[in-house]
Amino acid sequence: MPLPMEGLPARIAATPALRRWGRCLDADVLLEVGAESWLLTVRDGQVLGLRPGPFVLPSFTLALRLDPAGFARFLAPEPPPGWHDLMALRRHGALRLEGDLVPFFAHLFWFKGALALLREGAGT
Repeated sequence: MPLPMEGLPARIAATPALRRWGRCLDADVLLEVGAESWLLTVRDGQVLGLRPGPFVLPSFTLALRLDPAGFARFLAPEPPPGWHDLMALRRHGALRLEGDLVPFFAHLFWFKGALALLREGAGT
C-alpha cells in the first residue's frame, strides 16, 4: 500500500494544533514502513524536506520503523482498539524507535497527529 507522503508537509503546515505542538521540534526523522523509507527534515514542527528512500547509511536524529501490517491497521479509517495510536503500535511490537528518543517523547502529540494525517489519504 503506497503512502500519501507527498502532501504531508502541506497538511502538517495547515493543521494549527501540529504547528503549536511542534513549534520547538527540530529533527531529521527516518520513517520506515517495511521496505519503503522517507527522510523528513523537521524544523520548528514544519516538514521542510521529504526525501524518499532507499538510503545507504542515512543520518537521522530519530528513526520510526513500522511493521507494514501493523501500520495498515493504524491507517484504517477507524482503527481497531489497540491499533489506534503510536504507543499502541509500540506495545504490539509494530513500531520500533531508534536514535535520540527525546524529540519523540517531548513532541509525542506532534508525531501522533502527523502520522494520523496519513489516514485521510491511505484508502485512495
